[in-house]
Amino acid sequence: MPVIGRLRYLEAAAAGTARPRGTLLLIHAFPLNARMWEPQLALAANGWRVIAPQLRSMDGGSTDQPATSMDEHAGDIVDLLDALHVEDAVVAGLSMGGYIAFALFRHAPRYIRAMVLADTRPQADTPEGVEGRRKMLALVKEKGPGAVADEMMPKLLGEHTRRTRPEVAERVRSLILASSADAIGNAVTALMTRPDSSPLLPSIHVPTLVVVGEHDTITPPALSEQMHQAIKGSEYVVIPNAGHLANLEQPEAFNAAFARFLEHRV
Repeated sequence: MPVIGRLRYLEAAAAGTARPRGTLLLIHAFPLNARMWEPQLALAANGWRVIAPQLRSMDGGSTDQPATSMDEHAGDIVDLLDALHVEDAVVAGLSMGGYIAFALFRHAPRYIRAMVLADTRPQADTPEGVEGRRKMLALVKEKGPGAVADEMMPKLLGEHTRRTRPEVAERVRSLILASSADAIGNAVTALMTRPDSSPLLPSIHVPTLVVVGEHDTITPPALSEQMHQAIKGSEYVVIPNAGHLANLEQPEAFNAAFARFLEHRV
C-alpha cells in the first residue's frame, strides 16, 4: 500500500481513463481495515478513482500517535485528500466509517461531493452501549484480537452468510486479526466517545445513499430508514441476505446499488 502522512491506502483506477469521473473515498468499519473494500475496487471500471484509506494504527499501521476520536480520523482523511490533490469526493463509510464521514461533514463539508452511509447510524452510544465498549476494552486487553473476533463475528455477519459463505467469515476474521490489541482498543475509545450526529442530518444536502443489510442487527434497517427520512432527497436500499458487512456479504448487490447511485445522482 502507498503511504501518505499517517495513512496507507488502497487505490484503483480504470486503465486508460485520462480523466476519472471523480474520486470515491471508502472508509472502513471497526475492527477491520481498508482491505474490506477490495470488492468495491471494481467500481473503478466505471471511470472512478477509488481510494480506501487504512485508518491510523489498523493492520500494522503506525501507533506512534494513535487516533482516539472520529475527529482525528477525519483530520487524517483531509490530509490524505489534500496530499492527493483531491478537491472533493464521494465519501462512503460503513459502520465506524460512517461515523467518520459525519465528522468529516461536520468539520470539512467542502470535501464531500456525495455520501454513501452504509450499515451505520448517526446516534452516539447509549449508556448501555458505552458499558459494552468498556467490556470490549477489557476483553481485547486481556485476551487479544482473537477474543474480539470470537465475540463480534456473529454480530458482523448475517446468519445466511455464516451458513452459506464460510469463506466470507474466514476473510472477516483474518481482517480483524490483522490489527493489534492496542489498535483495536484505540478504535473502541473513539467509538464510545463519538458525538451524536443526528442534528447534522437535516443539513446534509449533497446526494446521499443510505444502504443497509437486511439482517443487520448492529445498525438495523429501521434505524437506516429513520436516517433516510431525516436526510431530504436521500435514497434508501436494503441489501437482501446481508448482515452488518453488506459490502462483503453481498458485494454484487452492494456494488450495483452504489453504481446506480453514482450514475443517476452523482
